[in-house]
Amino acid sequence: MRKVIMMSLMALMALTASAQKFALIDMDYILKNIPAYERANEQLNQVSKKWQAEVEALNTEAATMYKNYQNEVVFLSQEQKKKRQEDIMKKEKDASDLKRKYFGPEGELFKKRESLMSPIQEEIYTAVKDISELRGYSLVLDRASDGGIIFGSPKIDISNEVLEKLGYSVN
Repeated sequence: MRKVIMMSLMALMALTASAQKFALIDMDYILKNIPAYERANEQLNQVSKKWQAEVEALNTEAATMYKNYQNEVVFLSQEQKKKRQEDIMKKEKDASDLKRKYFGPEGELFKKRESLMSPIQEEIYTAVKDISELRGYSLVLDRASDGGIIFGSPKIDISNEVLEKLGYSVN
């Protein structure tokens, strides 16, 4: 009896699984074919370089202050030494704070990336959702992610269809 129930359940699962439709997308390919994404990335790179230069300038200033301190330490009074050390530590802290402000987990770069990329990602999601509903796909996987897809037939890749839905010509 148990064997019959198990066979029935396996047959039911096989029927259910075969009735579902799947599709793949290649998010990297899609993003590379969207000019707004490339522009956003360039904008992020430029602002990142600018902010990195600001942080490096403060670090260089702190390093110069320390080097000067090392050269003059023998001529300084205890009070002057303490003041210089505090100034150096403050400059190093300013550099660290600025780095955290720009590049920290909730920093300016993160916020800028969110503001530039979210609309693009939302557009892609909406296009994938529309295509899925139209074609009856139960699941759409991203072959570009580390999802462990070993093989996916090009027949079920809808990346070009997504790009067309977004209004971009496909090479």
